[in-house]
Amino acid sequence: MSMEEINDKINYTEFAPAERENLDVIQDKYHQLLELPEIRAITDSIPDVLMILNSKRQVVYANLRLSELLGIESIDKVLGLRPGEILNCQHSNKNKGGCGTTIFCSKCGAVNAIQQSLIGQISVEECRIIDHDNNAYDFKVWASPYEYNGNKYSIFAIQDISSEKRRNALERIFFHDITNTAGGLLGISQVIKESPEEITEFKDILFDIASTLMDEINAQRILVSAENGSLEISNDPVNTLDLLNSVKNIYQNHLVAKSKTINIDKDSVDTTFFTDHTLLKRILGNLTKNALEAVNEGSAVHLGVRTKDDKIVFWVQNSTVMPFDVQLQIFQRSFSTKGLGRGLGTYSVKLLTEKYLGGKVDFKSNENEGTIFYVELPLKRN
Repeated sequence: MSMEEINDKINYTEFAPAERENLDVIQDKYHQLLELPEIRAITDSIPDVLMILNSKRQVVYANLRLSELLGIESIDKVLGLRPGEILNCQHSNKNKGGCGTTIFCSKCGAVNAIQQSLIGQISVEECRIIDHDNNAYDFKVWASPYEYNGNKYSIFAIQDISSEKRRNALERIFFHDITNTAGGLLGISQVIKESPEEITEFKDILFDIASTLMDEINAQRILVSAENGSLEISNDPVNTLDLLNSVKNIYQNHLVAKSKTINIDKDSVDTTFFTDHTLLKRILGNLTKNALEAVNEGSAVHLGVRTKDDKIVFWVQNSTVMPFDVQLQIFQRSFSTKGLGRGLGTYSVKLLTEKYLGGKVDFKSNENEGTIFYVELPLKRN
């Protein structure tokens, strides 16, 4: 490969420019900024992370908070890097050009804010990042234009709002789901109170609602434990067809399945492997519920399982095609197509599968096949 071909690959981008300044130029600008009176005292007094970026979105200066966040003695190690590379964003190394150069970056609040500041506009955005260890973060970012010695810069500040976002989302989801289920429970209880002789007629409905209520409480407990790292994992024998039939039986009678059907692919493999049965059932149930919500009455959702080398692959399919901008953000914690605070469904699937079950979640969505989510797990688990 020629040097020109190497440079073309490095400079390839699907969104923001990929070109960078050399490290010696970066260091020269760093020392120029250090000559500004009181810059270190002023920037280090700011409680949040602050960086000064060059026109290529590279760090040429940062305050003490960034060093503390990364656990490094000085910022020398991060000079020339871009914010997503410093924060270990899972998209930051997908292209040779690095942070800002993938199609996913087009939905990143940080890149968009920086780009706006470099054309002279102050910008405030929110930024969602999942790192390479599947830790999810929510940031509020500010980017302001700045010029010095004839060079354009972006003053870029970051505030971690992950706890706030996490709490708001969990509370909204919890209270939304619990209120709906508790409302049904109250309705049935009132009927029984007024007509106690009809209790036999409603006992099955009452049991189903109570079971749903406990399931929703457990779902939130599992997610909270998963996010704070205290979730305990078991290693159970799981029969693939038994699991799919169990998921089908649960959701076929769910409210979201009204006038819809759930089919299990006839070629699904019948085998037993070891994983956490409860978590996997919840993962597949979540995907099945999402699929049912995505289709109209009279439609079907398809479940299946197959083997692939030393992996077992479950899949959930519906006929709806996701808009492209939704596909780019589908696994982000705070993103949702269902309204404010409803963004933990597919995020929890990815978190539980990849961080706790040692697997991988992926999807495809197109006109020919609709939307298919895949959950790939090892056939043998240590």
